[in-house]
Amino acid sequence: MWRSTSILTLLMLAGLASCRQAEPHHASSSRTSTSPTATVSRAGHVDSVVSREEALRRFRADLRDPPVALSGDHRTREALVRQLVYVLAQRDTLALEPLVITRAEFAYLYYPNSPLSMPPYDLGPGLMWFQLQESNRKAALALLRERAGKPLRYASHQCDRSERQGANTIWSECSVLRRAPGRSAWREQLFGTIIERDGRFKFIALSNEL
Repeated sequence: MWRSTSILTLLMLAGLASCRQAEPHHASSSRTSTSPTATVSRAGHVDSVVSREEALRRFRADLRDPPVALSGDHRTREALVRQLVYVLAQRDTLALEPLVITRAEFAYLYYPNSPLSMPPYDLGPGLMWFQLQESNRKAALALLRERAGKPLRYASHQCDRSERQGANTIWSECSVLRRAPGRSAWREQLFGTIIERDGRFKFIALSNEL
């Protein structure tokens, strides 16, 4: 039975495929503009006539123990961002994955309230999750390649936009403030969107400008 691939596994596969021709760009979940009626089943088959409810039922079919809350214990946005900075400083690939929403969290906590899952977009959960994973794989590789093991000189961060989606608050247009001796402070985008739900925070998208 088809199951989504974790960021860690995708990073490993990307290493094996590094000599291949670059893949076409896939947009992150916050900026997807793919055909609104297409959905992807667990077998990877595109079906344009399946209803939103049926597509979501199929997507959830192999997920056990539906989550009622986000995993992890990051109780503020600042704590989550600082953990990302720490993970990069330590070159800890294993510790990067738990900072991002899981497939189950996407299916039960995020997707049902996302505007992209509703008219006029009607983006199916399978396709939306696939695009998010592809975007996060490339973003994670860029973060590890360009920033891992290097002093980030992190000072603070800010997110200029927030949007309430059901029980979720989605934070976007985020940047980190960096300081280094002998130069002016500067801002850099190291990640994309953050989900806040019931006092817990995780990354939805790691999309960055690296």
